[in-house]
Amino acid sequence: MNRLWNPIELGRVRLSNRLAMAPLTRSRAHADGTPGTLAAEYYAQRASFGLIVAEGTQPSADGQGYHGSPGLHTAEHVAGWSAVTHAVHDAGGHIFIQLMHAGRIAHPDNTPHHRQPVAPSAIAPAEKMFTQGGLKDIPSPRALSRAQIQDTVDDHARAATLAIEAGADGVEIHAANGYLIQQFLSVNANQRQDGYGGGIAQRARFALEVVEAVSAAIGADRTGIRLSPGSRFGNIDEGAERDPLYHHLVSELAKHPLAYLHLAHSGDDTLLTELRRRWPGTLILNRIDRPLQALAADIDTGLADMASVGRWALANPDLVARLRSGAALNEADPATFYGGDAHGYTDYPFMQTLLPASA
Repeated sequence: MNRLWNPIELGRVRLSNRLAMAPLTRSRAHADGTPGTLAAEYYAQRASFGLIVAEGTQPSADGQGYHGSPGLHTAEHVAGWSAVTHAVHDAGGHIFIQLMHAGRIAHPDNTPHHRQPVAPSAIAPAEKMFTQGGLKDIPSPRALSRAQIQDTVDDHARAATLAIEAGADGVEIHAANGYLIQQFLSVNANQRQDGYGGGIAQRARFALEVVEAVSAAIGADRTGIRLSPGSRFGNIDEGAERDPLYHHLVSELAKHPLAYLHLAHSGDDTLLTELRRRWPGTLILNRIDRPLQALAADIDTGLADMASVGRWALANPDLVARLRSGAALNEADPATFYGGDAHGYTDYPFMQTLLPASA
């Protein structure tokens, strides 16, 4: 049985299949953070996916980490995203916008205000980042005050409201991959002693406050969240308490009727099974260690409700048709992943363009 192609209700929308496009940073936004002129075409090309989760989008100027990443905190951003969502809807698709505050994974050269990055604690990630001036060390961030933490929660809620104003079907809160929310979860990035750090409940507090604020602003059924237990990106370390941390976090999240939980899974099937048990809603699973041919396996067994893919979606706008027909796939070109123009962005060929003229 292959349930991958069955429709599914996701919050307020009905999806035609259970294959999702995972959020992928492409660094092609304009200098002010407005989605680039080709973004509408890029996402509309991929409208056959049951769900598109758009690239990480900063909810504030402080939230920007990378050069060329899009934002959602100005009228210009709303106008740019409106063009994207309308194009996707006109093509028959559905799109959530991922809200991503980069936290300490940032450089002043990449932001409009050129300020020091922010984080739970003033601890640098000991990594480098590409800037317009080349590869540079990421500087030590400044620790957010309690008032600034509340401002950041409010920024997420405001950005979610603007996403709906721009026509998005919902938002995904990025609490994974080493960015701000996971920095709060992690013992080596969060050394606060003020109620937002220390024990498991305290380190999970910021994530839950963001979820509550976004849900209140746009509805829990238009709110998803992405987690990546055990991710070491950005020199994150969740410590020996990783499993009980995520047991607690997912159990608390389950109290909210969210549209979905999106798990970036790196191989601990015991933890995955336990999180599935604690999560009663829709689970989207992004397995980095599973071949495309096995995408449906977790859905067929009930371990997940949907599957998401990253670079295969980047290189194959018609991946749904290719998988259903058994057609060959385009290979992704890493040299064009970040920045640039249409090359490696909107010019990956569709299946029919590869067929001979007489076919």
